[in-house]
Amino acid sequence: MLLTVLGFAMIATFLTLIMTKKMSPMTSLILIPALFCVIAGQGSHLGEYVLEGIGELAPTAAMLMFAIIFFGVMIDVGLFDPIVRGILRFCKADPARVVLGTAVLAAIVSLDGDGSTTFMITVSAMLPLYLRLKMSVLTMTMVTATANGVMNTVPWGGPTARAATALKLDAGDIFVPMVPALAVGLLSVFALAWILGLRERRRLGLLTESGPASDTVTTAEDEEAEAGTHDRTPVGVGAAGRTGSAGATAARTATCPAAASASGGTASPDLTKPGSGDDSGDGPAEGGAWGTLDPNRPTLRPKLYWFNALLTLAVLVTLVAQLLPIPVIFMFGAALALTVNFPHMKQQRERIAAHADNVLNVAGMVFAAAVFTGVLTGTGMVEEMAKTLVGAVPDSLGPHMALITGLLSIPFTYFMSNDGFYFGIVPILAEAGAQHGVSPLEIARASLIAQPLHMSSPLVPAVYVLVGMAKVEFGDHTRATVKWAVLVSLVILAAALLLGIA
Repeated sequence: MLLTVLGFAMIATFLTLIMTKKMSPMTSLILIPALFCVIAGQGSHLGEYVLEGIGELAPTAAMLMFAIIFFGVMIDVGLFDPIVRGILRFCKADPARVVLGTAVLAAIVSLDGDGSTTFMITVSAMLPLYLRLKMSVLTMTMVTATANGVMNTVPWGGPTARAATALKLDAGDIFVPMVPALAVGLLSVFALAWILGLRERRRLGLLTESGPASDTVTTAEDEEAEAGTHDRTPVGVGAAGRTGSAGATAARTATCPAAASASGGTASPDLTKPGSGDDSGDGPAEGGAWGTLDPNRPTLRPKLYWFNALLTLAVLVTLVAQLLPIPVIFMFGAALALTVNFPHMKQQRERIAAHADNVLNVAGMVFAAAVFTGVLTGTGMVEEMAKTLVGAVPDSLGPHMALITGLLSIPFTYFMSNDGFYFGIVPILAEAGAQHGVSPLEIARASLIAQPLHMSSPLVPAVYVLVGMAKVEFGDHTRATVKWAVLVSLVILAAALLLGIA
């Protein structure tokens, strides 16, 4: 009982400190579990627990490090520019379309099954537009993480494969019947993105471009401060901030010269180009918010486009087929991408240095999370918490173990790694369900419900790629995301129950 109380207290302390910004996530992940390990009377084993946690997460850190370099290089050389241009043409300068476009792009890229890839590509594509239009960057991170969470249930994404392994089931038998419910979940993400986009449209008005955007990120507090001031013209928006049809036309053509030409107007500045819209011709340094999508950036390699496309395809196919361990795949992919696209050593050093911040931040967070997971597992807190919650389920609710599993997956997958949940908790839930005639397949499907929330868990390394590239505080992202991610998870659960899937 003591370990159960300490486990929940440790998690609550950690979340309180990072959401109130009393401590950074990295220091909290290290110091809070160390403190509770001592309180639990197991301080002498702290080093052992931490090293075990690091040993388990080291491959993940290596994978993320080389994945960031690989996809960073692919972004540098322009592999994803055609997709980005298509999304931006759809978005134009309408905040509602921008947020919906973010969700669509994140969902498409998520098909590769790797969260860090999705976050790097989506943020690189959309962040300049959010900054230029003074939109909330937290809306971008929330929509991106939630859409990726729904798509994370593909068999090669991880959770489905873990559930199948833990319960000795076929991944296809778990996933295929879940597709309708997951489709409903993805549609709910798109609907949520449109609603949040309309809120941004009301807050900012119809937008036109007149001058450079600030690099200041709009936070949740900024949104609250501006709520109800719909008639106010935001900084960086022209005097026609809320206009009639003329303003709407200008807004619609603000990011797409082709659209301006079609409407008979003058093309507004290209939002994907550094320094557009002002006379300085000066934007942030390459690799920053503006340099990423500059169509004239010196790192572009148009002659090598098909080589890079085939290399990326080969990496993804090898990843899905599991021909090699994922860290090894990205190591070789990054090495080939650097060697072919940037054959000179100086160029390679420059590309690695350009992505070093992201690599360092993510690797540091992974190893810090290893302290948290190591202490939770090593002290036995996770096991005791699971037994307590499962034991609290009355026998009369036994026939509804699938529903209970779906509901319990929401907190469990947020506070635990997928490995801990699927290999430690799901078998216990499946055993309890079997005693009441609930099949393991139903338990496995119900366990996938909360992946939209899981992708914003502080124990998911990829989320630090998202908040790091977007330059937002993890606590702010948590406050903005949790309620919506929980809502999407409940929508998936409701759809699964109504369709008789779980």
